[in-house]
Amino acid sequence: MNTETEKICRFLVPHCRAEAKEVSVHGKRQVTKEAAGQGLANGENCHILESPEDPLLSKDGDVIIGAIFSVRMCPQTESLAYTAKPPPLMCIRINIRQFRCAQTMTFAIDEINKSNSLLPNISVGYRIYNTYPSSLLSTKAAMALMNGMDKRADGTCYGQAEVQAIIGTSDSSSTIALTRTIGPFKIPVISYAATCECLSNRKKYPSFFRTIASDYYQSRALTYLVKHFGWSWVGAVNSDDDYGNSGMAIFLNAAKEEGICVEYSVKFERSDPVKIIKVADIIRKGTAKVIIAFITYGEMSALTDQLILKNVTGYQMIGVEAWISAADLVTPTSYNILAGAIGFDVVKLNIDGFTDYAVNRFWQTALPCLNRDRNISQPEKDCSKYEDLIQFKNYSKDILEVTYANNIYNAVYAVAHSLHSLLGCTENKSCETEKIIQPWEVVESLKKVNFTTKVGEQIWFDSNGATSAKYDVVNWQRGLSGEVVFKKVGYFDASLPSGQQFVLNVKDIVWAGEKRQKPRSVCSESCPPGTRKAAQKGRPICCYDCIPCAEGEISNETDSDNCEQCPGEYWSNTERDKCVLKVIEFLSFTEVMGIVLVIFSLVGATLTVLVTILFLIKKDTPIVKANNSELSFLLLFSLTMCFLCSLTFIGRPSQWSCMLRHTAFGITFVLCISCVLGKTIVVLVAFRATLPGNNVMKWFGPLQQRLTVLAFTFIQVLICVLWLTISPPFPYKNMNYYKEKIILECSLGSALGFWAVLGYIGVLASVCFVLAFLARKLPDNFNEAKFITFSLLIFCAVWITFIPAYVSSPGKFTVAVEIFAILASSFALLFCIFTPKCYIILFKPELNTKKNMMGKMVSKSH
Repeated sequence: MNTETEKICRFLVPHCRAEAKEVSVHGKRQVTKEAAGQGLANGENCHILESPEDPLLSKDGDVIIGAIFSVRMCPQTESLAYTAKPPPLMCIRINIRQFRCAQTMTFAIDEINKSNSLLPNISVGYRIYNTYPSSLLSTKAAMALMNGMDKRADGTCYGQAEVQAIIGTSDSSSTIALTRTIGPFKIPVISYAATCECLSNRKKYPSFFRTIASDYYQSRALTYLVKHFGWSWVGAVNSDDDYGNSGMAIFLNAAKEEGICVEYSVKFERSDPVKIIKVADIIRKGTAKVIIAFITYGEMSALTDQLILKNVTGYQMIGVEAWISAADLVTPTSYNILAGAIGFDVVKLNIDGFTDYAVNRFWQTALPCLNRDRNISQPEKDCSKYEDLIQFKNYSKDILEVTYANNIYNAVYAVAHSLHSLLGCTENKSCETEKIIQPWEVVESLKKVNFTTKVGEQIWFDSNGATSAKYDVVNWQRGLSGEVVFKKVGYFDASLPSGQQFVLNVKDIVWAGEKRQKPRSVCSESCPPGTRKAAQKGRPICCYDCIPCAEGEISNETDSDNCEQCPGEYWSNTERDKCVLKVIEFLSFTEVMGIVLVIFSLVGATLTVLVTILFLIKKDTPIVKANNSELSFLLLFSLTMCFLCSLTFIGRPSQWSCMLRHTAFGITFVLCISCVLGKTIVVLVAFRATLPGNNVMKWFGPLQQRLTVLAFTFIQVLICVLWLTISPPFPYKNMNYYKEKIILECSLGSALGFWAVLGYIGVLASVCFVLAFLARKLPDNFNEAKFITFSLLIFCAVWITFIPAYVSSPGKFTVAVEIFAILASSFALLFCIFTPKCYIILFKPELNTKKNMMGKMVSKSH
């Protein structure tokens, strides 16, 4: 016990005096406002604090407000056997903060008694009982308030106290005991500090009110705070009582909803040192760097002492209103543990005039020798025995730091306003002093209370009997002169619209270890974009591995739970963090393959044109006239078209190019094969015509040859027209073959139409090949049939191999295979049929005679 507390305890405990003179009004004891505040130095109506049944401070009035404060701190009582009266409790120290709370109540009542607008002709008195914060003594104080102050000679109580409401107590467990005791009598209990959410149950506690919000809001505000700073891995410690257990349960549920993982959640009582050591070890061994401490002041003090012993530093403490602004916790060693602590504190408002009142009242209570009308700095001679206490006469540094002063102030005024309404007080009409007020009427009146304090704060009770949730966010840091201060760095106001309730000035925060950099507290490092979280088996969801997204999937945010599939025409980039358009693939004129095929196509067409020109120049020569020159020129034309139609397969497919490429290919090739077939038939017919008595040439002259070519070609044209009419080819984006590419190709439309066109070409080529094969050994010096046979052999070989290659080739290679088949077969026909003739025309003109063309080959037998 420090020297200051010793002196206050020594002098305050034995000297408790009534603070006003009594007068008789309507047969009741009443305190006049003129006498309010005057101490009775002669000891009249003084209640010596020898029995817990006597109030610590009392004052009579027309209406009485009861209160319970833990001003005198008494040791823990041993287990009671209930066989004998327990011994009186001895004071070991004075709780100055609770004494300030009692002063706040008396100050508010004095203000009300001096007011002309609130209870104008009614005096308000009080009965303030002292109790150690325990359920047992709170119940005992409650019974004393209900039984009144009068006693018979034998010590038993009689009569009923005139208490209209009770204000108290300082912790949730004691308040629960108090409310359960008072509940059947329907006397309203208004707590200034009990925050347990369990007290919101109106069925269990119908007459309970509080001027502080329940822990439901504080617990969820803690969740918002943790979420705001990006901490997903925290430790949780709570006191093993109604306050800590209820608040922590709400926090754990809210944390789970927000995706915050709790590495451990432990609870303890300060009376269990072994458990405290165990909790300190759990914190030291844990990996979480942020600790949620939902504990009372006493438990926090005990835990801090143990953390100091184990040198557990560097942890970011997140606190609650029960301890976050407790100046008694601040010591040079504890600051090493709690530096940078952040938490929620009840809003402190400066009550005008309270400082002067508290200082004067303190000295009038502590030093009865002082004359109220004389300056404190000039004590009377009989105060010489208090000389060692005089040095504290200006003790007022803690007045503005009283945590619950504003809540107590509001509670007193709430009761006053409810009584004002019940007594029918108005501006023009005095209160009904004879009216008897029942406790349940005060309860109902409190539910309707709605007023504004002199500092502009609106007070009303919600359906759960609590006021709106408002908290300051405070941060432990050093002031300019090196002292520890609880700096306000933000606020939480549940009455504001969503999105505006929580405000923080992060730049003003000092973090754990007095660092300016926010600590990290995660089980696993964040997964970058392009990856997803994969939970580790048997561990909380905040512990995960980072798995790269699969091809075609992306994640463009940090810590993505899943990868998103890219839309149809998009594909993931290399980093897997965004979707990009798939590569569109088709056989282009600008790529190497396309350029090579174009060159071969143009070369083939050019050679064909050159052959045509050569044949035109030598059209009158026998070799050109042989086998019908008209069919030769028509064949050269069709070959030119075959070479050029391959160009329609190159470039971006369109509606017209898709229809043109297949129909042009089909018709030109049928025209080409028809000409070759006509020339083959001419060879066979010409041989038959040389036989004696055979005049078959008259049935297959030039006209019949032209009609044959036209007829065969017309059939192909008819097939193409039906194909284009029923289901024509069309451009198609093939996204099935390659996942990362879009193949632009021409869909066949009707596959039957395509294979009908190709099949018809095959049939004509096969018939032509058979006929040419039969005529290959006819005895002519220049038998064109053997060249046709060889060309058709190549032609058929190309197209037979084309079918499996066409079916199995991917993407643009399908088109390339088709172009290659067209060019190869075209070159085969050009070279095999016309190269021998061109050779004779250019290099062997002596063989280009009619005699040589008509001569018979000498057989080997001859």
